Amino acid sequence: MRILLIEDEPDVARWLMRALRQSGIASEHAPTARLGQALASGAEFDVVVLDLQLPDQHGFDWLSEMRAKGLRTPVLVLTAQGALHDRVEGLHRGADDYLTKPFELAELEARLAALHRRSQGRAQAMVTCGSLRFDSNHPSFWLGDRLLALTPREHAALEALLARAGTPLGKSRLAERVFPLDSTVGPDAIEQVLHRLRQKLQGSDLRIVTVRGLGYMLEAQAA
Repeated sequence: MRILLIEDEPDVARWLMRALRQSGIASEHAPTARLGQALASGAEFDVVVLDLQLPDQHGFDWLSEMRAKGLRTPVLVLTAQGALHDRVEGLHRGADDYLTKPFELAELEARLAALHRRSQGRAQAMVTCGSLRFDSNHPSFWLGDRLLALTPREHAALEALLARAGTPLGKSRLAERVFPLDSTVGPDAIEQVLHRLRQKLQGSDLRIVTVRGLGYMLEAQAA
């Protein structure tokens, strides 16, 4: 997947591009609406990630102009403006999805993948492990017929573990996915998140095991 990131905050842009690259997602960065317009018009991208507060033009105006010019690329609006009327206006202007700051990297990646699949006309992807199902188009976790109520950090941890089900995931790597923007988090914080997840998985065929020296692993137990 290749995305165009239109974001004027350099620290946010650098972090996002580095994190997405580690997940195999290539990206190009435009710090202004004008450069974003030039890149979007001159190259093919799978998804555009658009900030609203740009220095030379509001993101909604950029979106309206580009849709009028025939831009069909899916656009995910990424912004701190999370009020209902902002989200509604974004959708009316031509946005395909909306994610407010601060956000979890796992949720952004899932939304990008969903937009890409829909743009390619692919069927909805469902990842499973035992009775656990992850619908990455929404995204949401189901345990049997029950929707799991998860905090953003629990969601990020479970998604990372599910992606490598049956294989240990290192503690530091898991912490990067769960606390991507918080360097002050202590070493035991991830344990607290996993403790809550284990409680929510109790009574099911799923368990999160600690593999000494290697990290943590999600596995389905045989019936």
